Amino acid sequence: MKNGKNPTMKQKQRLKKLKLNPENWMIVKNCPNCFEIVHRISGKTRILGA
Repeated sequence: MKNGKNPTMKQKQRLKKLKLNPENWMIVKNCPNCFEIVHRISGKTRILGA
């Protein structure tokens, strides 16, 4: 599992807009146009945006 960081307020708002619960996700990589997140419990990784 990748080590992630807690999302900031803007990142939480972005996750809510994508209908994801920010309490369940950690930020692995944050680019202006992409967003890599990992689930806290299952360890699944998602790449959002493009």
